[in-house]
Amino acid sequence: MILEMKVPSPGESISEVEIAEWLVSDGDYVEKDQTIAEVDSDKATLELPAEESGIITLKAEEGDAIAVGAVVCHIDTAAAKPAGQDAKPAPAKATVSQAATTPAPAQTNYATGTASPAARKIIAEKGIDTAAIIGTGRDGRITKEDAINVVPSMGTPTGDRPTSRKKMSMLRRKVAERLVAAKNETAMLTTFNEVNMSPIFALRAEYKEAFKAKHDVGLGFMSFFTKAVVRALKEFPDVNSMIDGNEQILHDYCDISVAVSGPKGLMVPVVRNAEAMSFKDVETEIKRLAIRARDGQITVDEMTGGTFTISNGGVFGSMLSTPIINPPQSAILGMHNILQRPIAVDGKVEIHPMMYVALSYDHRIIDGRESVGFLVAVKEALEDPVALLMDGDAKKALEL
Repeated sequence: MILEMKVPSPGESISEVEIAEWLVSDGDYVEKDQTIAEVDSDKATLELPAEESGIITLKAEEGDAIAVGAVVCHIDTAAAKPAGQDAKPAPAKATVSQAATTPAPAQTNYATGTASPAARKIIAEKGIDTAAIIGTGRDGRITKEDAINVVPSMGTPTGDRPTSRKKMSMLRRKVAERLVAAKNETAMLTTFNEVNMSPIFALRAEYKEAFKAKHDVGLGFMSFFTKAVVRALKEFPDVNSMIDGNEQILHDYCDISVAVSGPKGLMVPVVRNAEAMSFKDVETEIKRLAIRARDGQITVDEMTGGTFTISNGGVFGSMLSTPIINPPQSAILGMHNILQRPIAVDGKVEIHPMMYVALSYDHRIIDGRESVGFLVAVKEALEDPVALLMDGDAKKALEL
């Protein structure tokens, strides 16, 4: 019996996916539930498991865009498993040099190496010798695209100078589209402040071992930031809202999107109802979501519906940035690296662990008073966490 495997729907509003990588080859014997491919949607990378055991026939190539519900492969369920054959590992991918991906001229004649007028202008601006360019046009002519793609070198090239080219994944393309849309379609503005992290350092130094021993999760910075953000969102509800046509939708709950780096690029899983969570709950949920993002198991539902985003560029060493709003949200908080810096305290210069924070917001519905007030509220909570985030009892708040 020939089973037609169709592309399942990864989630609401997704109409097509892209074959990111086949993990089996045409004609392989596959086991039921064996992962046979990775597919990209515009929101996540998902695994595609075999629906039955049998010999597989692929009906799409890597990089193909396939509509949800379309046939992606056939499985001959009547075929017997070859003796001694185990499921094959994913094939290794080779790095292809530019020379391998650029077709050679069909023939060498007077046209070979001759630049078109448009290409000639670009080449002149870049200061490149046409002899160093392999034309991909008819009879080896140098096209405008050849001129745009060539990279000027510093001095005379020597030895191999390989480059590679790969297609952007559907997820990366969608992220790019959303970021450009956020810049072009919102009145985005960023306000900054700095936070003295000494009180949180002291709390973590005192309680992190006991917290880890009891809850099997570390006491990090994200629980403090999440709790501080929830408190500030309650005080400034416009920051926890979005625009829908001519209306403003205000949320009475706090679903906090947390930007994390995954193997396929930026992932933004959501911590649901953070306003009802304890420090332990927040740390446990962020750890769970981060592991799923790292392992490529995060689902579309887990990345949909946040009302506010926290982005921690500090883990990569960023000192200061202007984060881009995650639509349809109206604001995003950027955390940065913590450095020992001199500051004035009661008229004296002291060294403290300091962090810059940035709030990017949509000025169409969030005014300066709300944006600055929100960031000040976050700063106040982080600089006095016991009083403002723990009701005066750190041990009780940490469930120790």
